[in-house]
Amino acid sequence: MKLFNTLTRSMEEFVPLEEGKVRMYVCGPTVYNLIHIGNARPMIIFDTVRRYMEYKGYEVNYVSNFTDVDDKIIKKAQEEGVSAQEISERYIEECKKDMAGMNVRPATTHPRATEEIGGMIEMIQTLIDRGYAYAAEDGTVYFRVKMFREYGKLSHKNLDDLQSGFRALKVSGEEQKEDPLDFVLWKPKKEGEPFWPSPWCDGRPGWHIECSVMSKKYLGEQIDIHAGGEDLIFPHHENEIAQSECCNGKPFARYWMHNAFLNIDNKKMSKSLGNFRTVREISQEYDLQVLRFFMLNAHYRSPLNFSRELMEASGNALDRIVEAAGRLKDRKEAAEKREESPKASGEEQALMETARTFVTKFENAMDDDFNTADALAAVFELVKFANTSVTDASSAEFASGVLDILAKLCDVLGLIILKQDEILDREIEELIEERQAARKAKNFARADEIREELLSRGIILKDTREGVKWKRA
Repeated sequence: MKLFNTLTRSMEEFVPLEEGKVRMYVCGPTVYNLIHIGNARPMIIFDTVRRYMEYKGYEVNYVSNFTDVDDKIIKKAQEEGVSAQEISERYIEECKKDMAGMNVRPATTHPRATEEIGGMIEMIQTLIDRGYAYAAEDGTVYFRVKMFREYGKLSHKNLDDLQSGFRALKVSGEEQKEDPLDFVLWKPKKEGEPFWPSPWCDGRPGWHIECSVMSKKYLGEQIDIHAGGEDLIFPHHENEIAQSECCNGKPFARYWMHNAFLNIDNKKMSKSLGNFRTVREISQEYDLQVLRFFMLNAHYRSPLNFSRELMEASGNALDRIVEAAGRLKDRKEAAEKREESPKASGEEQALMETARTFVTKFENAMDDDFNTADALAAVFELVKFANTSVTDASSAEFASGVLDILAKLCDVLGLIILKQDEILDREIEELIEERQAARKAKNFARADEIREELLSRGIILKDTREGVKWKRA
């Protein structure tokens, strides 16, 4: 398996630090609003990387954080007149709903910045003790960039060029820096903002320190893969390297993976252009499986353009896979009901060998820097084979074997291709019936109470002329 390492700008053979295990950290969202489709791309891409690693037999420890203290969160809280914690809790839950809709599996650990403050203070103190950081008079703690001689090795930026660029960007209050390049590790509290006590001042951490601390706590001082969007390469990931390597005295991450930007109708997504799209908005027009397919139908390092036409095409393409899986399932079940032997014939066994060649094509594509576009091409070759080779006369063993291969490959990509009938638990069915009886008896308080109880269980009710309709949240 080879992947493109941003650090070396080259394709490298993947060799984990510990045989059979992968330690992987992916930068998560700042939770101040619903996630947008730009957030969705790394979620889907690196979830797929994780799935493929597990398919190959690795035990993956996958960590992805929630940044739950940040200027944007605080601003949103002040606008609504609520606490920053209330904002972050709300949007963490909304993020989880969208992730589930995209079939992005929960991380092994989803740490939150506010729960790791003690570790951040400890790492900052270590950096101060080793001369890599210093506290200014007001309690702000800065990292001495020039003390880390390898600074810029990830982004391949030259320190002299950065120095000249930062002169023009210097803002009020930064005159206390020893050098314009130095970045914040800890900042003093401001009126109305959350804060924590520290040896330097009451305040809160800078953004970059949280990932260094959480990665170390949950994965160790060295990790295999650190990933995120390419917008994080500089300064965020560059600063993570500086903090972690100066604190721990060893290389931080062996492989750095970054997905390319996503545009909307060939324009950069922004609120000012009116083309800002949240995953929740997309879910009102399309099944989020379509969004996942769309994201995977291009190589993760290639820029991707979102448009209605491309989403429609993705939906149609995904339907072809789902329909093929449905036909295979029907033919398997029909064959099982027939009286004759369900075993594959000699001819079918030979055809199964052909079916397995598509697995090899799929794996070759994924082993080549997770080329999901080519992997999907292999899936469609298998679909074509299934449509022509598995007939109404096929054995259950043959139909089942081809279906198993198709389902397994699609599961690696996080695509759900076998539709399952949703069955309500008996208790939930009884609650819906009780609610109907309560409404008939004009006991609307009990009816509302039942609706809220069902909502807490993820069941949304809608009263229509045809009766009560429901769906899962």
